[in-house]
Amino acid sequence: MMYTAIEIERNQGVATVWMNRPQMHNAFDPVLIAELHNAFLALGDDPAVRVVVLAGRGKSFSAGADLGWMKRAATFSEAENLRDAQELAEMLHVLAECPKPTIARVHGAALGGGVGLTTACDIALASTDAVFAMSEVRFGITPATVSPYVVRAMGARQATRYFQTAERIRAERALAIGLVHEVVAPDELDACVAAMVTVLGQGGPRAQAEAKELVRLVEQQEISAGIIAETARRIASLRVTDEATEGLAAFLEKRPASWCK
Repeated sequence: MMYTAIEIERNQGVATVWMNRPQMHNAFDPVLIAELHNAFLALGDDPAVRVVVLAGRGKSFSAGADLGWMKRAATFSEAENLRDAQELAEMLHVLAECPKPTIARVHGAALGGGVGLTTACDIALASTDAVFAMSEVRFGITPATVSPYVVRAMGARQATRYFQTAERIRAERALAIGLVHEVVAPDELDACVAAMVTVLGQGGPRAQAEAKELVRLVEQQEISAGIIAETARRIASLRVTDEATEGLAAFLEKRPASWCK
């Protein structure tokens, strides 16, 4: 398949999926979401692939939703917003359910959906310049579609704080609350990823896939079709509210929202 928003590099059983919209800080739009979805499905089914690494070209891992996409979504009906949200939710689920070990290589901004990608991967390795945030409440919406993976990573207590405050989370803090597994200097990030790939290469492919299933079984919090549908419904219903309209308008106009004191 020909891709325009991503690139896939293969090297001795390792497939690195590069989000390739550097000028947009790898922000999500329908094309990027669809290409990531297709890539994760294909790589999960490819017997030649042992490990999948997700990375971003340019200054950022992923800055969340593309501004142009957000503008268009503000004019959509709830049904249209639901379709958009479902596509994002399904892509994250395909990543989370990939039978191959997955690694997020995180640098720079990882915002909104970028946090979702980070936590949907099995292992998250970040550089010290990485910054995370779930800023949705400032736009009058919630981080609904990413929530199953973020809550699974950091726990309900931490998620309750950061979903409401939209605070920026520096890399060391992200490590402390379980959002990422390791933090290294920017010039050490590739070596850290390579070392993790080497470790993963020592495990049996079938055993690793079964190990992922085992965690889900023990955890007893499977991210089901019902959860995916419900999170998509929640974000779609909020996107068409007056509060969301005001939140986006305030952001675009670079002014405080009406609820700011």
